[in-house]
Amino acid sequence: MAELTALESLIEMGFPRGRAEKALALTGNQGIEAAMDWLMEHEDDPDVDEPLETPLGHVLGREPTPSEQVGPEGPGTAAGESKPVLTEEERQEQTKRMLELVAQKQREREEREEREALEREKQRRRQGQELSAARQRLQEDEMRRAAEERRREKAEELAARQRVREKIERDKAERAKKYGGSVGSRPSPPVTEPGPVPSSPSQEPPTKREYDQCRIQVRLPDGTSLTQTFRAREQLAAVRLYVELHRGEEPGGGQDPVQLLSGFPRRAFSEADMERPLQELGLVPSAVLIVAKKCPS
Repeated sequence: MAELTALESLIEMGFPRGRAEKALALTGNQGIEAAMDWLMEHEDDPDVDEPLETPLGHVLGREPTPSEQVGPEGPGTAAGESKPVLTEEERQEQTKRMLELVAQKQREREEREEREALEREKQRRRQGQELSAARQRLQEDEMRRAAEERRREKAEELAARQRVREKIERDKAERAKKYGGSVGSRPSPPVTEPGPVPSSPSQEPPTKREYDQCRIQVRLPDGTSLTQTFRAREQLAAVRLYVELHRGEEPGGGQDPVQLLSGFPRRAFSEADMERPLQELGLVPSAVLIVAKKCPS
């Protein structure tokens, strides 16, 4: 009677007869609640309406019970037994209980799905936070490497400038040691006695005097000047390097390249002139040069 009641109740609740019989059989005829759990769990299976190949009595490896044997009244009735008849009140009460059970199962299913969705959302947020943290660490590493590279380049630039200054100082010390300091302290050439002046108009011109040193005065754009003694055979590039190292810092911290001009006659020295000695450029024994900012080419 219990199995028959469960089958009829499931049919009255809207489940197809074949699906209801399959649910009862696969749950071992343990009652309508177990059958409903199976139906709700497998309602989306593509083969949920496929008939069972194994007879109901052999489900789960057991022999059919007398109540499952097919009698003249149909499945669920024993031979010689009549189908029990439920009153209208019993049928309504049973239907009410089944509907309440269906609603309860539906709520449980919705709560389970809600918990699973919440857990998936938490997992997604955790993954997003981990990805954001990894991206931030990568950016910090790149910024740190860039800062270290800038510090290294600045240190190399300062070291190069220091080497140039040291070379200038060594050159100055060598010149001072070789020539006894400045031009003023240089011993004067010996005075020769004047010889007889020939009366002939074809007299040869006096021999041109050779100078070993050159005194250069450099006028800066701000009105100040620099004075330094160089060897006559030094290149004009040495004068430009001396000016760039001693002209002082310009506003803004930058240093523009300079161009050297002669005072009179006015002449702008080119890059090719920088490789020529001072003696060849006519700057010996002394000269005045003017500093101008080099126009970008």
